[in-house]
Amino acid sequence: MGIAHYLKEIGRGREGARSLGEPQARDLMEQVLDGRISEAERGAFAIAMRIKGETTQELAGFTEAAAARCIALPDSRPPVLLPSYNGARKLPNLTPLLALLLAQQGVPVLVHGAADDPVRITTHALFLNLGLPVARDVDDVQDAWARQEPVFMPTDVLCPPLAALLQLRWTLGLRNPGHTVAKLLAPRGAACLRVVSYTHPEYGAAHTAYLQHARADALLLRGTEGEPVADPRRLPRLDVFAEGVLRPELGRAAHEGVLSELPLLPRSRDAATTAVYVQAVVSGEMPVPGPLREQVEVLVRAWQLLDQRPGARERSA
Repeated sequence: MGIAHYLKEIGRGREGARSLGEPQARDLMEQVLDGRISEAERGAFAIAMRIKGETTQELAGFTEAAAARCIALPDSRPPVLLPSYNGARKLPNLTPLLALLLAQQGVPVLVHGAADDPVRITTHALFLNLGLPVARDVDDVQDAWARQEPVFMPTDVLCPPLAALLQLRWTLGLRNPGHTVAKLLAPRGAACLRVVSYTHPEYGAAHTAYLQHARADALLLRGTEGEPVADPRRLPRLDVFAEGVLRPELGRAAHEGVLSELPLLPRSRDAATTAVYVQAVVSGEMPVPGPLREQVEVLVRAWQLLDQRPGARERSA
């Protein structure tokens, strides 16, 4: 049938565009992910949504379509999901450090993201430098969790159709709704605790509305260069959601005012140097940056509450 009728709604510019309902948005994304449209239509969809922006209903429909095409996670204790789609541009990428610190507390951790980025230092590159597992299937994930190790799964393994949509960025030069979906994604399987990051305040408001609508268990924060990890120099606000309800008592307020001291950080952001730093922190040779320590504390508490919830280990539809 094609998506021309949807493009007529969403492609009228920021002022004239109309938003889609959740069922329409899911149908649209299903056609995009399943390749049932032309390349011209796919490009038009990406540009139109980039200009218009996504509503809560559209995000819900898009994310449901992607989740239904994800690999099913092991039926085990709820994992913490760390979506890593930005990488390091100016600061070292400390997402692997967050993952390792959580794993030390007995928390199953799945990091997912792009394997390669021509301009940034990816978490995948750091996992390889650290000798941490990279999963090609669910058994690899289960094995890593049994060893109490965090595991990285490339997007093209987690959700191949979504990975293809993300690659459109390198053709168009712009991000598209697939990048937002990737950060909000909850794959099929056991319940999970999502760590959702944003870069600009308007995205924080949009993600809050989505997490409430989706009744999600999540930690929302302004991440470091878009990564799901607190800035090691200053703690951002940490908002915890339990079944979509904001729980202020579980979160943290942002640190304000002048910094009294700066944490010791790697001299360079390259993967090898950052990996050496991460190993030193994990082994206790160097201190954990205060904001990361607080983020770990918040996540462990939120995860424990989820893990104790009746039915948390049941597989979702």
